[in-house]
Amino acid sequence: MAHVNDTAVIERLLRTKGRWAIVGLTTNEWRAAYDTSLYIRDRLGMEIIPVNLPADPVHGEIGYAKLADIPAAKQPLDVVDCFVNSRRVGDVVDQAIAAGAKAVWLQLGVIDEAAASRAAAAGLDVVMNACPAQEAPRFGL
Repeated sequence: MAHVNDTAVIERLLRTKGRWAIVGLTTNEWRAAYDTSLYIRDRLGMEIIPVNLPADPVHGEIGYAKLADIPAAKQPLDVVDCFVNSRRVGDVVDQAIAAGAKAVWLQLGVIDEAAASRAAAAGLDVVMNACPAQEAPRFGL
């Protein structure tokens, strides 16, 4: 069965201050993750944690190579926001489940029905094929 985003879940995730791990966030200003992560931090008031393979810091925030590297002091992860392609997002979703994240957010164009089902079965909120920066204005944010 195809995943359908729940508008109430989207609104709650966008309104509730929390800690967002942004997977695929790099210093490349041309990537969507760069500006969207600033929106999440500066407009929505969330704490962001960059996650990228070289563990590069981004926007003055310490970076980590994978979700499991994020220290306990920065747990729990409220949302794992996935800026990786659909072929690779399943692994990130599995890492989010293992890390005890509360939600996964798969960005525009990132679609993996099996991964979404695994996350939902594990009790995580799931948003797929959507962008927080595009969804927030619908709720006056």
